[in-house]
Amino acid sequence: MPRTLFERELHELQDGVLTLGSMTEQAIQRSVDALERSDLIASRQVVDDDPLINRKRFEIEEQCIHVIATQAPIASDLRAIVAVLNIVTDLERMADHAEGIGRINLMMTGHLQRPDLSHIPEMAEKAIKMLHGSLSAFVDKDVEAALAICEKDDEVDALYDAVYADVIGRMIADPSQVPTLTYVLWSAHNIERIADRATNICERVIFLVTGHMDELNVSRY
Repeated sequence: MPRTLFERELHELQDGVLTLGSMTEQAIQRSVDALERSDLIASRQVVDDDPLINRKRFEIEEQCIHVIATQAPIASDLRAIVAVLNIVTDLERMADHAEGIGRINLMMTGHLQRPDLSHIPEMAEKAIKMLHGSLSAFVDKDVEAALAICEKDDEVDALYDAVYADVIGRMIADPSQVPTLTYVLWSAHNIERIADRATNICERVIFLVTGHMDELNVSRY
């Protein structure tokens, strides 16, 4: 009976991670969509919803502490709980980056000329796929999938380099655009960090399965 209870509690933790992951993915998608459409109402909603994501993270952490205190897990069971604790932290930080994009869109309100977003939508699409894939790898305990997702971070980094070169070139050509183009760089950096945190989740998946913690595909930024 104790083992059955423990397995049920671990399953509930996994469900909590997936719920938080879904909330985070939605926040990222909505923040980028709002940035593309100059939708200030949607951006404000992303900012206002961020405390809900924070609260969900804290609830899962409290569940983890309860399981550790009452079940005294060992070996792979303890690794599973430690992985959850780290994954929910990364998910909550991803949502913070989404909130940052929402705030950037709001800060651009006073600028009459909205800048071209360069490769940001493509960056966001890849980063969201990385997030989705990392959570699937977590559920499936799939090391090969986790490793493959880590390699995708190079694609996001390459797009970030392209955004940076494009934006700096436009700043040089027309210094009057510097204030608004700076917001584009900030947005791209937020998305690049989201991809990095998806890589972090994959590292935790590998730790969960193998017991080894290695830093994979270290970001240049």
